[in-house]
Amino acid sequence: MRNWNWRGMRAVIAKDLAQVKQNTMVWLPMIILPVILQVLMPLGMILAPQLAGEAAVDMGEIEPLLKMLPASLVAGMEEFSPEALWVVLSSSYLFAPFFLIVPIMVSSILAADSIVGEKERKTMEGLLYTPLTDSELYVAKALVAVIPALSISLGSFILYTLVVNIAGYPVVGRIFFPTAIWWPLVFWLAPAVSVAGLGVTVLISSKAKTFMQAQQLGGVLVLPIVGWMVAQSAGVFFMGQSLMILVGLFVWAMGLWLIWIGARTLSRSNLISRI
Repeated sequence: MRNWNWRGMRAVIAKDLAQVKQNTMVWLPMIILPVILQVLMPLGMILAPQLAGEAAVDMGEIEPLLKMLPASLVAGMEEFSPEALWVVLSSSYLFAPFFLIVPIMVSSILAADSIVGEKERKTMEGLLYTPLTDSELYVAKALVAVIPALSISLGSFILYTLVVNIAGYPVVGRIFFPTAIWWPLVFWLAPAVSVAGLGVTVLISSKAKTFMQAQQLGGVLVLPIVGWMVAQSAGVFFMGQSLMILVGLFVWAMGLWLIWIGARTLSRSNLISRI
C-alpha cells in the first residue's frame, strides 16, 4: 500500500479552512443554526409553559406521546407533573430530529464552498496542479466538510445538554438529559447524515455554478428529517435505539456509496473540463 501525501492534504485542508474564516456567508450560518436549534427553540418550548402558569400543560395533550413511547422509557415518569413531563418529552424526544439538521447542513455548506467556491474564486486550476492524486485531493476536500461538521455537532450536543438541564431543572427537580436514545443519535446517526450530506453535495457541486446554487439545492437534505419530526410529533411512530441503529446503517451505506460516486465525479479530467 502506497503512502498517502498527508502533508499536501493538510495544506489543502488548512487553505480551505482559511477561506471559510474569510467568508461570512459560509461560517455565519454554522453559528446561527446551532444557536437557534439548540438554544432558542428548546428554551422557548421549556420556558413557555412555566411562564404561562401551572395550568398551561394539559395532561390530555401529553398522553398520546406517552402511549407511543416504549414502556421502558415511560417507567419512572409516573411521579412527574404534566409540566415536568412536557419538559422531559419535548427536550428528549420531540427535539431529537432537530439535532440532525446541524451536521447535515454544516457538512453541506462546507462541501459546497470547498468545491464550488474554488470555481467562484478562480482557484480551481491552481488546485488541480497540486502534487496530490485524485484520491488524496478528494479525501482532503471531504475532511474539510466532515471534521468541522462533527465537531460542531458535538459542541451543539454539549450546549443543548446544558440548556435543557438548566432550564428544566426548576420543574423536573433533577438532571434528566441526555436520555438513552441520544447516544446513538449523536455518535452514530449524526456522523452518518454528515457523510451522506457530503456525498449528495459533492454530486450537486459538480453541476452547480455558484456556492448559493449548491447550498440551496443541498437544502432539500433536511426534508427527511422534517418528515421524521412531523411523524413523531403526530404520534405516527417513535424512533427508538434499535430503529435508530438500523436507520444509521442504511444512511452510512448510502453516504459511502455517494462518496464513492463523487470520487469519480471529481476526478481531475472532469474538473478541468468545467474550469
